[in-house]
Amino acid sequence: MPEPLATTADAAFAAVDGVDGWLSEGQVRRLFEATGAVPAGGRIVEIGSFRGRSTIVLGLAAGSDVEIVAIDPHAGNDRGPQEISGYEAEAADDRTTFLANLERAGVADRVRPVRKFSSDAHGDVADPIDLLWVDGAHRFGPARADLRDWGRRVRPGGALLVHDSWSSIGVTLALVVALASGRTWRYDGRVGSLASYTKVPGGVRSALRQLAELPWFARNVVKKVLITLKLRSGPWPY
Repeated sequence: MPEPLATTADAAFAAVDGVDGWLSEGQVRRLFEATGAVPAGGRIVEIGSFRGRSTIVLGLAAGSDVEIVAIDPHAGNDRGPQEISGYEAEAADDRTTFLANLERAGVADRVRPVRKFSSDAHGDVADPIDLLWVDGAHRFGPARADLRDWGRRVRPGGALLVHDSWSSIGVTLALVVALASGRTWRYDGRVGSLASYTKVPGGVRSALRQLAELPWFARNVVKKVLITLKLRSGPWPY
């Protein structure tokens, strides 16, 4: 398999230092590991690129013959925590910065950006998908559609990583509806709000492992309410 540009997660994390985004160091490591496991000639789809923090990790960790498709409309809706609409001007700048960050990191030639809403981008991606990385809309409807419709296109045994899991209310409800039964997906745990799944039947054990995350989810919701009401300081939980 052709060598990746970065051989360690430490190198990938150093490369995204200063790139805006919400991936923690531990989450960068998990994404790096999952990307490195994609087989030669495989395909990675990213839903939600923002300014390229996670996209750069994908580009550095994947072999040069792995296709990476980065889908983001850069339209100003669901831009980030508490930024659901009205950020069109910022989104235009996000797009310019995203492309510049890929160039600066040396991965622009390894990534195919698709500037569309994920629901409109299915025709831009061939099957099957080996790794689906979802860090897109936080609202229940779009999040459920991403997990359901794009998840169908992941090959058996393929991987799904979802950011804002057990943290965002909309994303968590989408997880429960689309994935939690264990019939199609096995829950493999989380790093912060980055949840990992494998496309194999997970059964009751997988469902119970997800049920056990609900107290952590409840704590995150309380933290967000307190921060929103300015009754608590500190970072937004992700």
